[in-house]
Amino acid sequence: MHNTATESDLAVRLTDVTFVYPGSEEPVLKGASLAIERGSFTAIIGGNGCGKSTLCKLFNGLIPHYYVGDFSGEVEICGQPANTQNVAELSRMVGYVYQDFDNQLVRPTVLDEAMFAPLNYGLPDYRVMGLQALEMCGLTHLQDRYIWELSGGQKHLLALAGALSLSPDILVVDEPVSQLDPQHARQVYEVLRSLNEHYGKTVIVIEHHTEFIADYCKEVCLMENGQVLWQLPVADGLNRLDDLARLSIQPPEVTQAAVHLSSLLRKENGAASHDQQDWPEDADGRGLSSPPESAKCMPGLHPDNAPRLGQDEVRYPVTTDEAVAYFSGMLGGRADLPGAHSSSEASGGHSRPGSRLTESGPEDAQARPIVEFKQARLSYRTIRRAEREVLRGINLSLYEGERIALVGNNGAGKSSLLRLIAGIAKPSAGAVEVMGEDTKHQSIEQLSSHVSYVFQNPEDMFIEDNVYKEVAHCLKSRAYPDAEQRISQMLESFRLESLKDRDARLLSGGQQRRVSLAIGAAVLPHLILLDEPTANLDLATREELLGTLQDLEGFVRTVVIATHDMQLVQQWATRVIVLTDGTVAGDGSAADIFADHHLISRAGLAPTQIMDTASRLDLHLTGSTPAEFAQLVHAILTGKEVPHHAACPQLA
Repeated sequence: MHNTATESDLAVRLTDVTFVYPGSEEPVLKGASLAIERGSFTAIIGGNGCGKSTLCKLFNGLIPHYYVGDFSGEVEICGQPANTQNVAELSRMVGYVYQDFDNQLVRPTVLDEAMFAPLNYGLPDYRVMGLQALEMCGLTHLQDRYIWELSGGQKHLLALAGALSLSPDILVVDEPVSQLDPQHARQVYEVLRSLNEHYGKTVIVIEHHTEFIADYCKEVCLMENGQVLWQLPVADGLNRLDDLARLSIQPPEVTQAAVHLSSLLRKENGAASHDQQDWPEDADGRGLSSPPESAKCMPGLHPDNAPRLGQDEVRYPVTTDEAVAYFSGMLGGRADLPGAHSSSEASGGHSRPGSRLTESGPEDAQARPIVEFKQARLSYRTIRRAEREVLRGINLSLYEGERIALVGNNGAGKSSLLRLIAGIAKPSAGAVEVMGEDTKHQSIEQLSSHVSYVFQNPEDMFIEDNVYKEVAHCLKSRAYPDAEQRISQMLESFRLESLKDRDARLLSGGQQRRVSLAIGAAVLPHLILLDEPTANLDLATREELLGTLQDLEGFVRTVVIATHDMQLVQQWATRVIVLTDGTVAGDGSAADIFADHHLISRAGLAPTQIMDTASRLDLHLTGSTPAEFAQLVHAILTGKEVPHHAACPQLA
């Protein structure tokens, strides 16, 4: 890989690194080489299992000093050979925030946590260093708060502060936004940008969300099969559509829209070849979010449609600002008409805050609730002896056959509501009934025959020493007669056969997620609860999850997913429940919820790139996909549609 920086300019240099985890015969890294300059803001992308997290564990010495597998190659950090320094020494140069950042928080209060590392090193100015780290992350005002009082976004920022307290030159953050609502996710990235631009930190992120990469990063490295395939400026890297498509990495929405439009215009001009593939659509007329297996390409991103880097000067937009300039230039003032209407006008005036289903639930009057909340409240007493109410008088009925998405900002009460259903928590007041039985009178073991709970952090579900035993544990401990058949089915459905002898704790984040889903699905429960199931998953694995959920519909009566993934909500959910501050703020179809701009703002959600672009161009986009945006712009350009105005807000 070509890099003109001198050795003194490099924060990280890897040369021909190969690594095999203990117990595995296949290398995770296969001659990987990489050079990252000081002061860079670099994203590392690739499919689950390609070696991203393993690569980054070289930077702080966890490999090979902690994970003692078969290692070869050279690693230099800030010009110094990593093999001559231990993890403690390297941690002074490299701060690391892991996917499961909650596990990094080990002290009771915010300031205790921020100054823990320098105190542990015996540094005399540990308190000053902790306060400086809190200031860098915007947490000074919370220094006396207890950790468990923080929101998810605040905890993530505190993990950042803890990593920064030793003043490292390099900061590595593994999946910064995977467990955060859009507002908190952007807050974390704004802090990372400040650390990079104002404090000169070299920031390296492992990221699946290309919109954040486009908005914040300077360069992007693509990994495939344990190697760094290329390292490019962000705009160039996110335009390598063939490579992204092959690895099922979704480009930014505006990039997809531009490619769709390019394809439509080429067809209009007769430039498309006769054998060019048209991408299939689902029953709702939307472009599929992933291609058929035979295509191995993103929707509308057929290689023939995209200008190739190095062959011409065309670059598709990757940010909203670029997209506005790109599409407005093409429209040539056609969309420059009076200002946009409100979202309620765009939806015909039918949007209403907190729109709810009827009391009878589904249209089928004979359907019976599988779960009922009756004025259910959940509270706990803090260490300061104050009563904190997490859920406040919830009234809900969940019905057989529903696919329910539970959305809201971090701290809204989503996980708490799932824990009430599973019996992990009991209501402080009111009642929760599952299959007609009050959960107060049932043990977790009794409820688990009906309800499977898949935790947000996969490692919380691991108790055995390999994947096969993890999936088999419940089935064999309860002597299911078809245990072996079910184990094989789960290993195959979640692509775990090749990993069955590996320790689940040593797998990548996406692989761990697949193991946790297999554990939860193995007993074929009546009701399955999934807490952020798509966090840390690449597109291919995410689509596989959706396919598996569909396969389970014949066995699982009801599925409830707490999620920040609004693409999942759109594709999968038949009902959306919005929680804010421990109350139900909205309950209805996805279309009703998405049309309520005030509600999604209160819920900590945000417009997607496409809807933001449409709004800024004063285009009335009734759909929400890149393909629908491209079709609207194409219709305007070809005179088949007069531009209407108003943007219908959509979730991100």
